[in-house]
Amino acid sequence: MEDKDIMHKELLIIKGVCDLYLHGSIESSTAEVHTAFKEALNESLDIQNKIYNLMSEKGWYKMENVEQNKIDTTKQKFANK
Repeated sequence: MEDKDIMHKELLIIKGVCDLYLHGSIESSTAEVHTAFKEALNESLDIQNKIYNLMSEKGWYKMENVEQNKIDTTKQKFANK
């Protein structure tokens, strides 16, 4: 398995972990549990960011630029609601 594939899988896993911690913090019944999930979420988000940055530096995570008129159209669409 290539490094790119491994990093892609790690990114998918950490995104799933972030989702679980987010829902755990939202649904927590006590302040202590909420804080524990929130801290775990923040640590996981830091890891996700590091993985993304590494993949981006290597050209393994490509982002497309969006035309400004599409951004403006979307803004108007949601501003009217």
